[in-house]
Amino acid sequence: MTDVTPDDEFDLPVEPPTPRWQKVLALTVAFVTIAAGAFAVGRFTAFDSTPAAQVPLDSSAEAGFARDMQTHHQQAVQMAMIIYPKTTDADVRAIAYDIATAQSAQVGQMQQWLLDWNLPAYGKAPAMQWMASSGEHSGHGDPSLTPEELNAQMGMATQAQLDELAAASGTQADCQFLELMIRHHEGAIDMVDAIEELGTNHNVLDLAGKMATTQTSEITAMQMLQSRFGCSD
Repeated sequence: MTDVTPDDEFDLPVEPPTPRWQKVLALTVAFVTIAAGAFAVGRFTAFDSTPAAQVPLDSSAEAGFARDMQTHHQQAVQMAMIIYPKTTDADVRAIAYDIATAQSAQVGQMQQWLLDWNLPAYGKAPAMQWMASSGEHSGHGDPSLTPEELNAQMGMATQAQLDELAAASGTQADCQFLELMIRHHEGAIDMVDAIEELGTNHNVLDLAGKMATTQTSEITAMQMLQSRFGCSD
């Protein structure tokens, strides 16, 4: 006697398993859509009511912070989008999701500020030069440094490191992401420290404080994950 399975009995087709590339693509598309939505929300909730007489100038610390932090955030979102669809760790995926959505929204806010201040999205001064008059971070933004050296001061990953992260898989990818993102967050906190010393605009200082709180917490969480994965220093 031949065994009959439920599928045989009702002549139901057996669905083949979904290829991994399709799952990754679906996750990536959904993630990009969510991040784009967060960016739009940031733009439309960030209108600045600063009186005209107090609007930051093109050379102000506020303008420099908004421009540099946009660039900084954009790379953080890029790294989060690289790791999100391929990590199998729920905690890494949650951190990547939080970084991409929160920082996309903040990029939208900072772009809207510059529009409200009638300032160009990009300035002519080297990255972080607005920090030169701050105490602890006065060495940042030295115009004699190369763009690569300035990026390193900001904690930015190089293109080679981004390519390596994109090519990695498994625990190796998780560890590379954590290492790059911890350094990236530390660079952002340096900029927050400088704007809190030099800035006067309430909206900018409020957002900077929120950035510091969130990213300090995320650094702690990522360091704990490094220990759990046994990532090498």
